[in-house]
Amino acid sequence: MEITGKIIAVLAERSGISARSGSEWRVGTYVLETIEQYPKKLAFEVFGPDRIQQFNIQVGETMTVSFDIDAHEYNGRWFNTVRAWKVDRNPQTLDPAAPTVPSGDSGMPLPPGMGGVPPFPPTQPGTAPYPNMPGSYNGPTIIDTSSPADDLPF
Repeated sequence: MEITGKIIAVLAERSGISARSGSEWRVGTYVLETIEQYPKKLAFEVFGPDRIQQFNIQVGETMTVSFDIDAHEYNGRWFNTVRAWKVDRNPQTLDPAAPTVPSGDSGMPLPPGMGGVPPFPPTQPGTAPYPNMPGSYNGPTIIDTSSPADDLPF
């Protein structure tokens, strides 16, 4: 999976000695915030001192992170691990103030007002936006009293 955003936190590295191999390990944890109307935050890990040094992730950088998600069980509880395996720095800076407009390429219809479609058709002053729609007022209402008022079957 991939996600693009801005690094907002670099947490302290954790390290230890592997119980199986006896070798030392290091893990860096970083927090990325997506750049969209409602930003989301994602904490991810980089495992190994060589990758930590190679990626050299700093606060304020905008990047695309490729990662794997895995879950493991410990004492009857399950935990997720989000581990980065590739980091691409974006040469262009994404503008968080720039609106993101769906392109409509997904095949899903866009709601009115999105993708260049106006929310209502243009109207002349004093006219209803949808003159022939049921429920819109187009003049005096005529009530037909020739049928019984309650013709419901219940």
